[in-house]
Amino acid sequence: MRTCVVSMVAADSEGPNDPGVRMFRRERSIPLRGSAAALCNNLSVLQLPLRNLTHFGVVHGPSAHLLSAAPEGVPLAQRQLHAKEGAGVSPPLITQVHWCVLPFRVLLVLTSHRGIQMYESDGSVMVYWHALDAGDASPVQAVFARGIASSGHFICVGTWSGRVLVFDIPAKGPNIVLSEELAAHPTSVTDIASEPAQGQDCVADMVTADDSGLLCIWQSGPEFKLSTQIPGFGIPCTSVQLWQGTIAAGYGNGQVRLYEASTGNLHIQINAHARAICALDLAPEVGKLLTAAEDTFVHIWKLSRSPESGYIEVEHCHGECVPDTQVCGARFCDPSGNSFAVTGYDLAEILRFSSM
Repeated sequence: MRTCVVSMVAADSEGPNDPGVRMFRRERSIPLRGSAAALCNNLSVLQLPLRNLTHFGVVHGPSAHLLSAAPEGVPLAQRQLHAKEGAGVSPPLITQVHWCVLPFRVLLVLTSHRGIQMYESDGSVMVYWHALDAGDASPVQAVFARGIASSGHFICVGTWSGRVLVFDIPAKGPNIVLSEELAAHPTSVTDIASEPAQGQDCVADMVTADDSGLLCIWQSGPEFKLSTQIPGFGIPCTSVQLWQGTIAAGYGNGQVRLYEASTGNLHIQINAHARAICALDLAPEVGKLLTAAEDTFVHIWKLSRSPESGYIEVEHCHGECVPDTQVCGARFCDPSGNSFAVTGYDLAEILRFSSM
């Protein structure tokens, strides 16, 4: 096993070849009716190339803001969704909003302290509601769902108890079924990532993370199977991504670690940020990795696998400072990684950047 440690010294460096050449430029921002809550992974992006539109989703307290924007950043439509209220006195807080792209439909999933809501992709119709069962939770323990990903025709959602709920999604209609509960995490789930298995059997195609830093790697199917576990080291894993069998995990100490999904072996450790990482994203067509953290920086890295050794190699491509902002969400806006968007706590706009 080869492990490489990479440290970022000049956090605001630019392209790998010419430090004076900027790879991305700031574009027109998209205004929000509210602002972004201080939640990790607080931005979801859905690109609709056939309609030349991009959807953005941002959480603010008990509501989620959905926006549609043209390529030049002009907002065309906005919608607010609210968490379904339960028996509590105050409106429940939303924890995450995320579009799940399934083979046959796209659903918008919203998680909160009350339950899980699934909508048609534009947020116009709620097709499913799952109330969280507090069960044996103590009166002072927060009950919530968090961490959303689709895998085949399933949608997986993490919970405060460490369990992952697996929902079987039909090709159309509201007949969604809770098919399985995965119990492998001792603490609250923080994030879930998946990638298509591309017809290969016994391929680890989903990873779940929790507050202890534990990563669980799964093989999806009619019954999900736990493939391997990567122990934590006392630091929460706040965001995960999966690309070509490689796990990218971001931690509360600013580190990014790259693991082999099939074995759990550590490839590379990157001391990428000075403060906690709040979001990771991957551009699957080109292997670009986006990392964002509370240190006001967003970095873009190029991942590749050496044809000779088979090891993962990393190249730093771009660093962007968002001054005086506690970044809480960041996503690529296209599968080639030519543009990305950023949200910040108490920031009433979505910042946009595109390649030059």
